[in-house]
Amino acid sequence: MSGGWGGRAAGGERREGGAVRVGGRRGGRGQARLLAVRIDLHVHSNASDGTDDPAEVIRRAAAAGVDVVALTDHDTAAGWDEAEAALPAGLTLVPGMELSCQLDGRSVHLLSYLFDPENAELARETSLIRDDRTHRAKGMIARLNELGADVTWEQVARIADGAVVGRPHIARAMTEAHVIDTPADAFTADWIADGGRAYVERYAITLGRAVRLVREAGGVPVLAHPRSPGYEIPDDVIAGLAAGGLGGIEVNHPDHDELERSRLRALAAALGLLTTGGSDDHGSFTPSAGNAGGIGSESTPDEEYSKLISQAGMG
Repeated sequence: MSGGWGGRAAGGERREGGAVRVGGRRGGRGQARLLAVRIDLHVHSNASDGTDDPAEVIRRAAAAGVDVVALTDHDTAAGWDEAEAALPAGLTLVPGMELSCQLDGRSVHLLSYLFDPENAELARETSLIRDDRTHRAKGMIARLNELGADVTWEQVARIADGAVVGRPHIARAMTEAHVIDTPADAFTADWIADGGRAYVERYAITLGRAVRLVREAGGVPVLAHPRSPGYEIPDDVIAGLAAGGLGGIEVNHPDHDELERSRLRALAAALGLLTTGGSDDHGSFTPSAGNAGGIGSESTPDEEYSKLISQAGMG
């Protein structure tokens, strides 16, 4: 990871292209824009469980007419440099990550923006999470084999190709082995959905601790899709996290209907939290039926994006 991503500062800025950074040099060309922009703050690459490499993610974002895109791979910042190198004029990259967390034994996610990837404590935790993802994947494969599914670790490792291993890689291996028809079919109680026959728990940090770690690394923590089925986070928990440094809530997400979006916006306003939006794009693989719209299908309001940028480095 290039040294320019590191450091802690008072925030970044929106430019006519380039990367928003904390500390060090900042990417960008020209003067800050005042026009409304399309801002997708939740996108994955094959650095984790997306299907496209970071450069292709950037190409697709530009083709979709997006002005600002955040690369938020699971538990890694490995794609940042490649994504930045691929930036065309007029497209801004916000470096981010989707951090694996747990709440009362359930898996939940925390979007983390503009943090220092070299922060020792956060780097240690994400390394532990990534290592346990590998152990967990092998455990799931063993259970699948017991259930008669002819899937191997070698298959999964080949599909992941050095990326952070996740259930989507196992789902694609199951499809390749003709165990199921499509990767989405793996996410049922019969197979690897939460609590499914081949499901295996993994290491994750508590939400409250994750919020503190991201703040201490100079970043902005935002709850990811807190009304997605299986990932729900109660209002009282969100209120407690807000008191502990939470920066915002992802409101505009494919899994959230208009009623939930309205409720979440009201909750955010009451708690003084910013609101974001993102497509949760994974390339050709879509973990849920809701997020098939592609990059730019969900957006963050411009004024909320400005709030996020202003919070960077405040930990």
